[in-house]
Amino acid sequence: MSGAPRILIFAGSARRESCNRRFARVVAQQVAASGVRATLLELADHPLPLYDGDLEAASGLPENALRLKEIFIAHDAFIIVSPEYNSSIPPLLKNTLDWVSRPLPEQSGYVPFSGKPAALCSASPGFLGGMRGLRHLREVLTELRMIVLPQQVALAAADKAFDNEGRLIDTSTTRRLGELLEELSGMAERLAR
Repeated sequence: MSGAPRILIFAGSARRESCNRRFARVVAQQVAASGVRATLLELADHPLPLYDGDLEAASGLPENALRLKEIFIAHDAFIIVSPEYNSSIPPLLKNTLDWVSRPLPEQSGYVPFSGKPAALCSASPGFLGGMRGLRHLREVLTELRMIVLPQQVALAAADKAFDNEGRLIDTSTTRRLGELLEELSGMAERLAR
């Protein structure tokens, strides 16, 4: 890796008014402002069918799965901003991880993830901020051989957390987010040595 690490940021939601998509935009702006190279990925731009082994056997990986593999491989670290669905991972995010982790004849399915650090965030109108779902996401990413930071940022009352320009209102969340991003970029730099 030359220069600052490349950090991929994406929300596990494609809903237009998603609090998590708004939070992911804030995260991307804060990463970019710190001088680290940030890419904000919209999963809605890369639609995938529900993972199906028969479909994969008949047709191979969908074009969008191959494209997402390339994007994931090109980045040194991830920040995933995930909604919580029934205290777990949203289907869009799980399906994306399932497709991207499929092996190719010349490449293990772990290649897009293995040894890379990940930071987890969530946003919810509820008072826990979606943090219950992050526990399951952490397990999945660990199985994919990622290094998941212990600290995370859960944004509670997310429906009231942004001003009219989409900025976070709560300065303590902005500070916690800054600490998380500093930890992630520092780890990505150390791992690249």
